[in-house]
Amino acid sequence: MSLSVDHSPPRRPLFFPVVIATVFLAIIGMSAGLALGTRHDRAQQSAAGPTAPAESVVPSATSGSGPDLVRCPDEMEQTARAKGYDIPLEQVLRVRADDTGTTVWICAGPSGSLFYQSNKGGYEAKWIEGETALFLPKVKQKGNTYVGVAPDGNVFTVSPTELRIEFASGRADEVHGVSEE
Repeated sequence: MSLSVDHSPPRRPLFFPVVIATVFLAIIGMSAGLALGTRHDRAQQSAAGPTAPAESVVPSATSGSGPDLVRCPDEMEQTARAKGYDIPLEQVLRVRADDTGTTVWICAGPSGSLFYQSNKGGYEAKWIEGETALFLPKVKQKGNTYVGVAPDGNVFTVSPTELRIEFASGRADEVHGVSEE
């Protein structure tokens, strides 16, 4: 009498194939999410209306209108008008802080005066002057750098590559990398 022993075939470990499949699925999911997020951002930007070109616009003290005129945001012009400054305001520079999303505009008035305007979160975000937005007149130009001083003594310096805030209180300066919009 012989004993027949049926043995199942040896099991192969599934741990490594499952881990590899999980990694591939995660990569595919992240890629799809990135593509959909980019598509969503583009849809929001097109719904928000036209945006200004990425390059700076050379200010013209006398233009007031014309093909090269890039107007500054309506909210900025309303603030300027309320403070007694002439409009329209022509965009000279617009940058966005890479880490905070704050957008900064440098604009020129009809007389050539320069103004600084920033808004946390950019043009699309809530715009409340004195809370999320800051308007500074009498901005000084030094080459491609613009300097504005707030009533509290804080100094805001903006260029195509950097936004620097020097606090009058002695608090450590903030330096933000920027991208032109």
